[in-house]
Order: sequence, then structure tokens, then C-alpha cells
Amino acid sequence: MLDERKLDVLRAIVEDYVSTREPVGSKSLVERHHLGVSPATVRNEMAALEEDGYITQPHTSAGRIPTDKGYRLFVDKLTSIKPLSGAEKRAIATFLQGAVDLDDVVHRSVRLLAQLTQQVAIVQYPTLARSTVRHVEVVMLSTSRLLLVLITSAGRVEQRVVELPKGIDDEVIGELRARLSTTAVGQRLSDAAARVASLPEAFHPDDKAVVTQIIAVFAEAVADERTDEKVAIGGTSNLVRFGEDFDRSIKPLLEALEEHVVLLKLLGEATSPSLVTVRIGHEVPYEQLATTSVVATGYGPSGDPLATLGVLGPTRMDYPGSMAAVHAVARYVSQLLSDA
Repeated sequence: MLDERKLDVLRAIVEDYVSTREPVGSKSLVERHHLGVSPATVRNEMAALEEDGYITQPHTSAGRIPTDKGYRLFVDKLTSIKPLSGAEKRAIATFLQGAVDLDDVVHRSVRLLAQLTQQVAIVQYPTLARSTVRHVEVVMLSTSRLLLVLITSAGRVEQRVVELPKGIDDEVIGELRARLSTTAVGQRLSDAAARVASLPEAFHPDDKAVVTQIIAVFAEAVADERTDEKVAIGGTSNLVRFGEDFDRSIKPLLEALEEHVVLLKLLGEATSPSLVTVRIGHEVPYEQLATTSVVATGYGPSGDPLATLGVLGPTRMDYPGSMAAVHAVARYVSQLLSDA
């Protein structure tokens, strides 16, 4: 464990290198930061940090830069996520509140994150079995047609028109609507179909076949929601600005980001809306992305994580700023879903 003075020196090196892109020397540290010690003492502390693997010396420079291990300790020692300014918070709220549906929310979130952080933004659509049934409606369109509406906790709306072989009484429709709501609302999508499968047994034999048909359509709608796993990505052009931060061509990196399986894997571990996850350098599970870092968190209504969002950029990243932006956007998106 490093003592406080070494931590102060490491923090200063990370902050200066992130802001200037230049290797950091002891003289500049003393000039820019109130470390309360002499340049000679700073040099000694830097030598110890280098020996322990927290910083390293580029081939052509007398200064030092952080290693993945150094960035990791810097992030781990952050005591809190710095808040965004009031103006930034208002801009986020206003921009997201203009969304007209879930797709719009996701794409606005991607644009926001890319603009706020100047990194690549990735947002997973809130689907899969983590979603729950929020509302079920059954509406008669005619004597032989009805509309089944499924609304999930993620804000997704699925509508199915059911063609009936024979008419059905309004009283039966009312009873079915009530039983569907009682049995399915609040249940995970992965459980809802199984829970309503036995509902036809509660109806008169003359109505059982029609009710069974409607229940089957409900099960299909639930299954479609569970299998729809998508992500949206934006800001890939931001990587070009950081070309010198990568050891090799950014082409393999861009190719990796075209694979949705890769994107889902990058976001997969960040499922808690209250916790921002940071993976640095070789902690990222793809060799093509070993010179990048990923900052991500979960989001969903009422603190229930339905999906994840985050940003990817070079390891020379403004971690406090990126963490603050990711946390804030996730919080506002979660609130939108709660109010939907």
C-alpha cells in the first residue's frame, strides 16, 4: 500500500498527463501542484512509483506516464464521483425529456455521452428477462378481432392483433384482462408466459379455446421482447483524435466495436445503477481493446437494472469526468423509464 505522499504524486502525474498528453517531470509537478516537498523528494517518490510499476518512462522522454496499474490505483482511490455542473445537469434533463419513445431515449443517450465525454458511447437497449410486465391491455376491435397490448418496465410497447375464429363476450374479455393483469404484471418476462399458461382453465369450456389463443399470442409477445438484445453506439470518430494514444493502428479497434457481441461483453459486468464500473487496459476482455478503458453502469426504473450504458476511450482518460457523465446520464434515463 502506498503512503499518502506517493498517492499525491501519482494523482498529480495522472491529472497532468491526461490534460497535457506530455510525460510528466518532477519539476513541473512541483510547479503545478502544492505537494509541500522539494523536487528532489518528488524525484525519489517517482522512482519508488516506477519501481512498483505505477508509472513508466517512455523511450524518448525524461518524464513519466501512468501505467494501467497506476490508473487503476488512481480510480480506486477516488472517494466520490465529482458532480456535473448545474448547467450540465439541466442540459441533460432537457435533452432527454424531449424523447418521444424508447428508441429515441437510447439514441439521445448515446449522443449525450459522446458529447459530454468525447469518447465512444455505448448504450444497451433495456430488454431481456430483466424487464418486467408493467401493463397488459385487451381491447375488442370488432366481434372477431382484438388488440393485445404489452408494456414492459423498459418502456417497450408490443401490440398484437388477434383474429378470433368466433366472437367472444365483453364479460369474458373483461375477466381475461383482469386475470392477465393479476397474474403477469410485475413479473419478469422470463416468468410471465409460464404464469399465465394455466389461465384458460379458469374459463367456461365454451370460451376456453379462444382464451387459449389469446394467451398464446401473449406468450409470443413476451418471447419477442426477451430475445431482442441490441446496443447503440456513437462517437467512434472521437477515437481518431486520440490516435497517438494507441500502440498500433486504430483499425482493429474500430473493427472490434462493429461487433455487438463485443459491445455487450464490454458492458456486461456493469449491472448496478448505483455503481460505476471502470475497466482499464488489459482488464478489458479483448486484445484489440487492451489500450482502452471502459466506464459503465446499469440503468433502469426504480433502481431495477434493465441494461447498461457507458463509454470507451484511451487509458489516458479523464476518469472522474467520464464517471460523472456516465452516472448522470444513467440516472436521468432511469428516471425517464420510471415516469413512463
